[in-house]
Amino acid sequence: MADPKGFLNTPRELPKRRPVDVRIKDWKEVYQEQEFGQLQKQAGRCMDCGIPFCHQGCPLGNLIPEWNDLIWRGEKAEAIDRLHATNNFPEFTGRLCPAPCETACVVAINSDAVTIKQVELRTIEEAFLEKRVLPLIPDRLSGKTVAVIGSGPAGLAAAQQLTRAGHTVAVYERADKIGGLLRYGIPEFKMEKSIVDRRLYQMEQEGTRFRTGVEIGKDITGSALRNKYDAIVIAIGATNWRDLPIPGRDAIGVYQAMEYLPWGNKQALGELPSDPAINAAGKDVVILGGGDTGADCLGTAIRQGAKSVTQLEIMPRPTEERPSNQPWPTYPMIYRVSSAHEESGERMYSVSTQEFVKDKNGTLTGLKLVETKFINGKFEPIAGSEKIIPADIVFLALGFTGPEKSELLTQLEVELDERGNIMRDENYATSSEGVYVCGDAGRGQSLIVWAIAEGRSAASAVDTYLSGHTQLPFPIEPTARPLMV
Repeated sequence: MADPKGFLNTPRELPKRRPVDVRIKDWKEVYQEQEFGQLQKQAGRCMDCGIPFCHQGCPLGNLIPEWNDLIWRGEKAEAIDRLHATNNFPEFTGRLCPAPCETACVVAINSDAVTIKQVELRTIEEAFLEKRVLPLIPDRLSGKTVAVIGSGPAGLAAAQQLTRAGHTVAVYERADKIGGLLRYGIPEFKMEKSIVDRRLYQMEQEGTRFRTGVEIGKDITGSALRNKYDAIVIAIGATNWRDLPIPGRDAIGVYQAMEYLPWGNKQALGELPSDPAINAAGKDVVILGGGDTGADCLGTAIRQGAKSVTQLEIMPRPTEERPSNQPWPTYPMIYRVSSAHEESGERMYSVSTQEFVKDKNGTLTGLKLVETKFINGKFEPIAGSEKIIPADIVFLALGFTGPEKSELLTQLEVELDERGNIMRDENYATSSEGVYVCGDAGRGQSLIVWAIAEGRSAASAVDTYLSGHTQLPFPIEPTARPLMV
C-alpha cells in the first residue's frame, strides 16, 4: 500500500484544463501539466486492495495498485515496466479511455475514485521524456509472415506483439496514414497526432512494416494476401455507421460524423491547402447523438468558428449520481461534462428528430423535433411538443453497426454472426483457416481498451498457430464482458 492514509487525507484532484477562451483558439490538447509531486499524492490514494476490482474493471488487466505504489515512491522505471506489461499503448488509453477501472475502484464505493487514468498517462509520458520507451527487437526471426489489415489500436497492438514474437508483420491501411480512428476520428484537442507518430516510430524500429493507401479486396485480393502471408489478422473496426432514414435525409448539409472529423484533423494539422470540404464556420450546427463522437464533433465545430452548436439526445438527461440499478463496480450511465461541453453549445435531451427541413434547392435549413417519453420499452412522441430549430449543418453521431460489408470479407471467406460482426471462436480464429479477427470487427463497437486487449490476445493465438506455442500473454477470451451495464 502506498500511503496508508492517502485515500483518507488526500482529496481526488485532476490536472486543470486550459482556460476555455484560450483553448478554443487552437487545436492543442486541453489539459495543463500536473506537478509530479501532486501526481504522487494522487497515486498514494490507492488502497492496494486485497481484491483490486480495478483489475476487473480494466479489460487489459492493468496492474494498477503496483504502478500506483511505484509512482508514489518515485520509481518511474519500474512503474513503466509494470504498465507496459499489460498495455502496449498507455499514452492512448490514458487520454481516450472512459476509465471503467475508476468506477470499479474500491475507494469509489463511498468516496471519489483514485485518479488511475491520470497516473497511467503521466507514467508513460515521464517514460517518453526520460527516453525509457525503447524498441524491443526480437532476438531472432521465426521466418513466418503475418498481414494485419487495419491500423487502429487493435491492429497496432496485434502487430507489435507479433513483431516482438519474431514474426515478420506488415500492417495494411487504406487511408494515407497509419492510425485508423486514432488519427482520423480522434480530434487533435483530445490527442495530438504526434503522440501516435512517436509510437509508430518505435514499432518501425522493432521491425513492423506499414503499407498505407492499400485497400484489401481491391488493390490486393484476399486470395493474393493469403498466398503471400502465413496468417492474417483482420482489425478493420466497426466503421459501418448508423444512419437516420427520415424525410429530408438527402438534404445538402447532413453528414455522418466520420465524414466530418477527418477534415477537422487535417485542418488542425495544416494539411489542407484551403478551407475543409465540410466546414462549420459561421453556421448553425446540430449534432445528433450524445456520446463521445458527438462531443468530438462539438469541439471541432467550436474551433472552426460555428455560429451555434446544439447536441441532441433521445434519452433523458442522466442523473449526476450513480443509478440504483447500476451499482458499484459497474460502469454507471451518469451525467458527464467533457471538455468540449464546457466550451460552448446547448445539450437537449428527450428529443427525437422527425424531419430534416430543406429549402426548394434541397439545402438544409432546420430540424423538426418532437419531445419523447420512454413508455413500455419505446420512445413515444409527446403530442403538441413539435418544433423546428435552425440548422445549416447536421452531424450524425449515432454509433456503428459493425464492420463494412466489403469485398475483403467475401474474398477472405469469413462468416458473420447474427449481429453482423465477423464470427470467431475462443481463439479469435474465423471460419477461414489462418485468418483471425480482433477488436470492433469481431466484438462490435466498443472501447479502446477492449481493442488493445483483443489485439494482444489475438496475437497470442496467431503466435501459437504459427509456432505451436507462445510466450505472449493471452489476457481475455472474445466472449469476456466488462463491468459495464
